[in-house]
Amino acid sequence: MDRRGTNVDETDSAIIEQLQLDGRVSYTKLGAAIGMSEAAARQRVQRLIDGGVIQIVAVTNPLSLGYRRMAMIGVRAEGPTDGIAATLEAFTDIEYLVVTAGSFDIMCEVVVPDDATLLNLTNRIRAVPGVSTTETFIYLALIKQNYAWGAH
Repeated sequence: MDRRGTNVDETDSAIIEQLQLDGRVSYTKLGAAIGMSEAAARQRVQRLIDGGVIQIVAVTNPLSLGYRRMAMIGVRAEGPTDGIAATLEAFTDIEYLVVTAGSFDIMCEVVVPDDATLLNLTNRIRAVPGVSTTETFIYLALIKQNYAWGAH
């Protein structure tokens, strides 16, 4: 069950697994792969989308789009993180934002065209009220990127 209360059964898991292999698979092929009709597969997929369990999206390769710098920025906060996280959420150049436990209070994954843009972004993050320090971890190589959560 996800946080919105949508139950995910074995059939839903099989649908998710098939969509992770090919998000553009036809409902006819999807239904055949999991042993149900096209209409039933379509309804199940729509229920998973409506329930917030899945999204069907195109995953891009940032390097092929001219983005040459990927990094994770760790943020340490003074006081509560709610306001900082809300401010950072509005930064369009932050791709992934999580509140964490441990050495950093917030982690921001960024994909930018160059080091000058990365420097500008880290300076903007440091200027957010409540941010005490940041530490930037530049990605030297992307070894594995997997979006198959929950399918296995």
